[in-house]
Amino acid sequence: MSTRSFSPLDRLLIEAQRALTTTLGPAHAERGNPAGDIPEPALDDTDRRHAAGLMRINHTGEVCAQALYVGQAAVARDEATRAQLLHAAQEEEDHLAWCADRLRELDSRPSLLNPLWYAGSWAIGFAAGLRGDGWNLGFVVETERQVEAHLDEHMVSLPAADGRSRAILTTMKADEARHADNAEAAGARILPRPVAAVMAGMSKVMKTVAYRL
Repeated sequence: MSTRSFSPLDRLLIEAQRALTTTLGPAHAERGNPAGDIPEPALDDTDRRHAAGLMRINHTGEVCAQALYVGQAAVARDEATRAQLLHAAQEEEDHLAWCADRLRELDSRPSLLNPLWYAGSWAIGFAAGLRGDGWNLGFVVETERQVEAHLDEHMVSLPAADGRSRAILTTMKADEARHADNAEAAGARILPRPVAAVMAGMSKVMKTVAYRL
């Protein structure tokens, strides 16, 4: 059975379509929303805006995760590594859909800058992948550990009554931890501290901007 070979133009068009779908199209989850039948809380305007800001950050984080994983997968040298990255990207699409659902419930919207976040994250993922699969997987571990930390912060910061958002973030955190554990088991290398510090700084900028825009 032959495997189709894609030209550089084919690949460019595929990536462009993927970027448009992720940043502008509706995301589709393969798993049910963790919020399930948890009742919608009665939030005042301040709490609703705050919950929406946090969920907008998380939605943007999932846009970035999609781009990072796809960029890394594009240059992964081992097929198993590529498959692992794309599987993680699929679970991140579940997160993207759940966060989008919650933003609608909160009468809010995703970040206006999502196309920019996607482009920058794809470029970072692509560059990380060029270093080889060990560094590629190390980048996954560091990314996911930082995401786990900010999800912990968000679950503390959410309005106490907002069980729907909290249920979504709890499931997301478990998935992110599993992605990091799987990458470590597959041979991830530990990133140098300056690289991890730059990643944390960039994440802080994204969170500050996405909370409002």
